[in-house]
Amino acid sequence: MQTKLKPIELSNMRYRLGYHVSAKSGWINDPNGFIFFKGYYHIFYQHHPYSAEWGPMHWGHARSKDLVHWETLPIALTPGDTEDKDGCFSGSAVIKDGKMYLIYTGHHYYEGDSDPEHFWQNQNLAISEDGIHFEKYENNPIIASAPEDNTQHFRDPKVWYNNGSWYMILGSQSSVDELGRVLTYKSKNLIDWDYLGPITKSNDLKTEGFMWECPDFFRLGDKDVLLMSPEGIEEDEFRFRNENETGYMTGNFSYDSNRFDHSNFQELDSGHDFYATQTTLAPDGRRLVIGWMDMWGSVMPEQEDGWAGALTFPRELTLKNDKLYMNPVSELKKLRTGEVISDSFEINGFKKLDYNGNHYEAEINFDNADKSGITLTTDNEELLKITYSKDNSHVVLKRPGKDGIREAVIMPAKTLKFHLLVDTSSVELFVNDGEATFTERLYTEDKVSLNLLSQGKVSYDIYQLEKNAVKY
Repeated sequence: MQTKLKPIELSNMRYRLGYHVSAKSGWINDPNGFIFFKGYYHIFYQHHPYSAEWGPMHWGHARSKDLVHWETLPIALTPGDTEDKDGCFSGSAVIKDGKMYLIYTGHHYYEGDSDPEHFWQNQNLAISEDGIHFEKYENNPIIASAPEDNTQHFRDPKVWYNNGSWYMILGSQSSVDELGRVLTYKSKNLIDWDYLGPITKSNDLKTEGFMWECPDFFRLGDKDVLLMSPEGIEEDEFRFRNENETGYMTGNFSYDSNRFDHSNFQELDSGHDFYATQTTLAPDGRRLVIGWMDMWGSVMPEQEDGWAGALTFPRELTLKNDKLYMNPVSELKKLRTGEVISDSFEINGFKKLDYNGNHYEAEINFDNADKSGITLTTDNEELLKITYSKDNSHVVLKRPGKDGIREAVIMPAKTLKFHLLVDTSSVELFVNDGEATFTERLYTEDKVSLNLLSQGKVSYDIYQLEKNAVKY
């Protein structure tokens, strides 16, 4: 019998987000089970409701009809049963026979052992008729243990349907060389699974990591895409500067041979706060993605207020020349309140805009400028500076403190486009139609100004956005 605990309460709303999904209170991390079911988009997330720190993982839950207005639903999965005694870790959702199935990892510690790295994991199933109330499958686990040549890292199932069968990939680590890999299973009924082996694996610890978390696999255009979050990649000049990375490989997958021939690993987002993505196929055919808008090792000031963590604004993925582009979903326009500020002018250096807000969207175009960018400032400090140099085509983001610089390279272009989403304690930047993106958490209680940096012509539109788009 589980002890009934009381969820932590909020003590301050100073950093609460206006249009990004987070929990009513407590901790959240990875998004899970992103899917469209009976007229709603559903997103689940790793959740600890009893403190603002990571703990035994539950599945928090929200749904939306339009990807922008979200309602918080009851917790979908609670740990403590035999199959998930110490946590309901990440996973995915599918629809079968009009029901929603959640496939997730059960986490287990060894009794009497205080080493947090000494654990084992299995895979489990929960089923719902209405997409709100879930019953765990009575014969869990559906996969009881990892293959013999695997370490304890065996988690985060992503399931899809193809040509009469269900397929599952899992993030894992080989016990032979202790490198990351993705394993594949096959089933006819979501319950009985046959192991097919790894579809691909890390070639090197420094460049591809020792564990591949949160794998996702889908077809986009004429390519297959493996999206995942490797642990252990070393910094390479301006790339891979986060504690853990999220990125992708493109290529071609053979269902007959269970082989994925692919390109090198590429970062998906160049910011400080982006991890553990989850995608879904929208009813209209778009491939949508949501990530955790934080990062392991980051300072999270909102923990003092009874909560921690949020999800990114939903984005659409497109593929061009083997490169993934990300942009806010078109439904973003539904958040606009009707208030818009527009202007166009010549600039010679620095211009502070006559706008102070913390829930807005800005579209800024710089024409033929050698060096251009923006800053976000209070009266006392520069919170964020993002600049582009035509000399090397680098976009450089700087924020105060240690390890404040992040960079991306874009193709040369006559017009530099910045698409900015600002919320109470977050900034998401999409450069040149999603060629580069930066996701950042940003904390201040002061008014924040948006400033332009350039030499030449600049035009912009700023839209005020709803600040109560998520209902708790």
